Amino acid sequence: MGEWGGEQVEEAVAGAVALLRTVTDRDWEKVRAGRMEWSCRRTAEHIASDLIAYAGQLAGRAQTAYVPFEITLDEGTDNAGALDVIETTGALLAAAVRTAPREARAFHPYPFRSANREGFAAMGVAEVLLHTHDIAEGLGLAYEPPAELCEDVLTRIFPQVQPGPAPWPTLLWATGRGDLPGRAPVTEWRWHNNLVLPTERLTLQGVTPAAAHDLRLGGDGGFAWIDGGLFEGTREAAGMVAKAYEGGTHRPEWGLFVLVRRQDGQAIGGMGFHGAPDEEGRAEVGYDLAETARGQGYATEALRALSAWALARDDVRVLFARVDRDNLPSQRVVSRAGFVQVSEDEEQLAYELRG
Repeated sequence: MGEWGGEQVEEAVAGAVALLRTVTDRDWEKVRAGRMEWSCRRTAEHIASDLIAYAGQLAGRAQTAYVPFEITLDEGTDNAGALDVIETTGALLAAAVRTAPREARAFHPYPFRSANREGFAAMGVAEVLLHTHDIAEGLGLAYEPPAELCEDVLTRIFPQVQPGPAPWPTLLWATGRGDLPGRAPVTEWRWHNNLVLPTERLTLQGVTPAAAHDLRLGGDGGFAWIDGGLFEGTREAAGMVAKAYEGGTHRPEWGLFVLVRRQDGQAIGGMGFHGAPDEEGRAEVGYDLAETARGQGYATEALRALSAWALARDDVRVLFARVDRDNLPSQRVVSRAGFVQVSEDEEQLAYELRG
């Protein structure tokens, strides 16, 4: 899976600006932008403001809040000048995405108070696509961005949205801008950056549908894997995430996490849930680890963190794990993480951890 983000921001901005330059002679201030309360002019300025805000967050690595600045267009700036500003702020976001390290994260409120470079790129692309649609609708222009670009956004920051018949109508529906057959209208929405759980030596990074699809097909999912680190179990778990997403049952925080070492940014294994908690509040956990990373307490450290996060929720009462009888190292991992054996059969031992 190649690096994603900078090129896509540039593509979205170029397509939007090319369309809107055909109508710079119109009065954007007197025309409402689609279903929004803003004028087309105000919406164009908002696009630029979002792009520079995301660039600033990522470049400055803000951790607790938005960097306190905003963009203001000079008095007398015409529509063509506003588009120049969108091009410039888009270039700044693309540069910030390209130069940010793989592991860099910065503050964004939805929903887990941070986003990585892909997340900021996807949010920037979404702002451009959706608000260009609003302006185009207000001005009576036809606009449809590339399907791949829309799918890229959906699979990165809308993991809770089941794919529809085509990416663009699905993105419009998911943001309250259109209808899809068989689905209720959307009146409130937020995008959904991935969950990351920190430990002393690791970060547990939630796998997006985009990354899961790549892992299922034999790619690296956008991670830098340690030699021998990508086990078949991780690919199978990624396949479960991709299947749940396609079926509309995926709950992002109840999928797969990749274990990434803080010291070098290398991915050393996978851990996660076999699905969301059932009606009794039970959820099953599973994991695998690269052979070269075993015996150093990484799996125990990660399982403790994942268990603590899950059991702190109101919808989880019990975690359980199944371990092969001959897998003594894995039995030690679950035991050190606080799990207690509750049953067994000819092939496996069953463990539980209660909140």
